[in-house]
Amino acid sequence: MTWKWLGTLLLFPVQMVYLVVKAAVCMVLPPKLRDLSGENVLITGGGRGIGRHLAKEFARQGARKIILWGRTEKCLKETTEEIRMMGTECHYFICDVGNREEVYRQAKAVREKVGDITILVNNAAVVHGKSLMDSDDDALLKSQHINTLGQFWTTKAFLPRMLELQKGHIVCLNSVLALSAIPGAIDYCTSKASSFAFMESLTLGLLDCPGVNATTVLPFHTSTEMFQGMRIRFPNLFPPLKPETVARRTVEAVQMNQAFLLLPWTMHVLVILKSILPQAALEEIHKFSGSYTCMNTFKGRT
Repeated sequence: MTWKWLGTLLLFPVQMVYLVVKAAVCMVLPPKLRDLSGENVLITGGGRGIGRHLAKEFARQGARKIILWGRTEKCLKETTEEIRMMGTECHYFICDVGNREEVYRQAKAVREKVGDITILVNNAAVVHGKSLMDSDDDALLKSQHINTLGQFWTTKAFLPRMLELQKGHIVCLNSVLALSAIPGAIDYCTSKASSFAFMESLTLGLLDCPGVNATTVLPFHTSTEMFQGMRIRFPNLFPPLKPETVARRTVEAVQMNQAFLLLPWTMHVLVILKSILPQAALEEIHKFSGSYTCMNTFKGRT
């Protein structure tokens, strides 16, 4: 038994080096992308913003069926028509993911009308853009229900069947604000940090579940209506991401079975700085970069 433990101890660093080298090689060589032709993809918040671009990108990559969930029928209908014009079967259902009973009811309706979901994209989110003391209690609850708890309900609704089929993928459109919060969006940052913990736990829990995987995407500020009015101090140095870029990279991450994706790659530097710099230095970085006051001009969706 002693020799066995000793062998495991000696082998562990070798495994770590191998995995790091393998990851580095994969970053250089062209990745082998997974075929999506047999996939049924459900996207929450799929009527507009990043969700709409995700629907288009999954359709371009050959997904068999696209299912859109959202709260605004006009947006859902417009996106559904666009996807159908691309030659891909598309359906929409009005669903508030923050409402547990509604999620379970619509999940049953999807299975009966469309079939089993093999890729679930949790994209729906809201932001109110106010400080804690200026926030309405109901608005704070709404952001937590949609941004965080909604993922509990949708995952519980669709993951069991994925495990039965040994085929499935859970995707979360998160935010870099889950790792580095800013003032003026306390509800959003809190909900995204909770969402990140949910996905990290879920990803580890799926290690022993063959055929079922998870991907968490953490993009920088993206130019959508949801964050309209947000201002970055150095926009030329840190330009906002385009929603179509986030959508394309997200679908690629799914095709490569990538567990976590930071966009852009420079956000890795932020993670490193947060782990080594003292709090006072981090505060100065926030002030210098303008993230300390970037929500002062926030307007949000009109």
